[in-house]
Amino acid sequence: MTGRPLQDLLAGARPFTRDLAEGADAHLAEIDAEIAANAHGWTIQRIAPLERGIMRIAVFEMLHREEIPVPVSIDEAVSIAGRYCGTEAPGFVNGILSAVARKLGTETEAPA
Repeated sequence: MTGRPLQDLLAGARPFTRDLAEGADAHLAEIDAEIAANAHGWTIQRIAPLERGIMRIAVFEMLHREEIPVPVSIDEAVSIAGRYCGTEAPGFVNGILSAVARKLGTETEAPA
C-alpha cells in the first residue's frame, strides 16, 4: 500500500506479525488468485488497498496457518475492516472470505 519495502515496514515488528506479512508476501500470487476468484464482479486491483491487505493476511492464514481456525481469521479480518475501512467493508470482506472458506471446504462457523 505504501510502496515502501516490506522489510522497512516490518522493522521492530513482533515475530507473529513478521511471519504473517512475509508469508502473505511470499504467496501473493496464490492469495490474490483466491480473492479474485471469489470477488465476483471485482478485480483485485479494484478492491481498496486496505481491504485487499486485510483479506490477503486472512487468506494466507486460511491456506497456510492450520493452527489458526478459519472462523478466527474471518472474524479478525471483518473486525479490522469495520474499524479501519468504510461502512460497507466488513460485509464485503466477510462475503469474499466466507466464499474462499467454502471453496476450501473449511468450516466457517465460530468456535464454541
